[in-house]
Amino acid sequence: MPARPKIDRAAILDVTLEIADRDGLEAVTMRAVADRLGVTPMALYRHVGDKQGLLDGLVERLLGEQPDPDAESSWEEQLHRRAAGLRETARRHPNVFGLLLARRAATPEALRARAGVYRAFADAGLPEDLIPRVERLLSTFVLGFAASEAGGRFTDREAADADFAYAEEVLAVLIPRLAAQE
Repeated sequence: MPARPKIDRAAILDVTLEIADRDGLEAVTMRAVADRLGVTPMALYRHVGDKQGLLDGLVERLLGEQPDPDAESSWEEQLHRRAAGLRETARRHPNVFGLLLARRAATPEALRARAGVYRAFADAGLPEDLIPRVERLLSTFVLGFAASEAGGRFTDREAADADFAYAEEVLAVLIPRLAAQE
C-alpha cells in the first residue's frame, strides 16, 4: 500500500496560490487543490476548513508577502515600505490580488499586516479612534491603485510611480493634520 502524501496548511496554500496565479480564482476548488496534492478533498478540511478557508489562506499569503518594516523607522517609511510591497505583490499575482479588495483579513497571520499599519499610524500621532477609519481609507486606495496597476491600467510605470509618490506626499501632510485635530 503506497504511503499517503504528507500535507499541511503551508503546502495547501502554496498549491492554492499556484492554481489561482495560473488559472484565476474561479479555478480554486477543494478538488483542484486536492488533486494537485495527490489527496482526497476531505484531507484538506482538517487544515483549511472549506473553500472559504482556502480563500482566507490566499489573503493570508498575499499579505504575508509584505515587508515587516523596522519599528524604529519613521511612520512614513513604514507605510511606504508596506505600500511598495503591496504594489509588488499585485504585479506578482495579478490574477489573485483583487481578492484583497473583496475579502477581509481573517486569519491571525493576515491580521498582522493591518496591525503594522495601525502601529505606524499610532507613531504618527493619530488618535486611536481614527486609526481604523484612516487605515480603511488608505488600504482601499493602495489596494485599488495596485490592482489597477497590475491589471494594466497604467502603461507607463514611471508615471504610475510618480502618481503614487504624489499620493504619499499628500498623506505625509494629511496624517499629521489629522493627528493635530484631536
